[in-house]
Amino acid sequence: MALALGTKLGPYDIVALLGAGGMGEVYRATDSRLGRDVALKVLPEAFARDAQRMARFEREAKFLASLNHPNIASIYGLEESDGTRALVMELVEGQTLGERIKNRSPKGWNTRMSGGSFIAI
Repeated sequence: MALALGTKLGPYDIVALLGAGGMGEVYRATDSRLGRDVALKVLPEAFARDAQRMARFEREAKFLASLNHPNIASIYGLEESDGTRALVMELVEGQTLGERIKNRSPKGWNTRMSGGSFIAI
């Protein structure tokens, strides 16, 4: 579900679209209660209507919330507003994984592989 910039999802003001893919869209948003920027992962509408996918989404959130590692974004919670479900996460500034891989020289293969092991968690 595409969210228009400037709209609200619960207490979160949508600031920018950060990326989109098969599992949904990720937005930069401002938490109006705590005054901090967060990342919101919003599921596509078709997924939000599928009970199995919603159960998987909630399991993912619970699992990620149980992890504590500097290379994994913190999970702040789940938000639902007007039928839109979102995972509220720590906003991590910097390059995307694609940009990091693209900007590495062939000598950096070991760095790319070790980074992949963190992603696979």
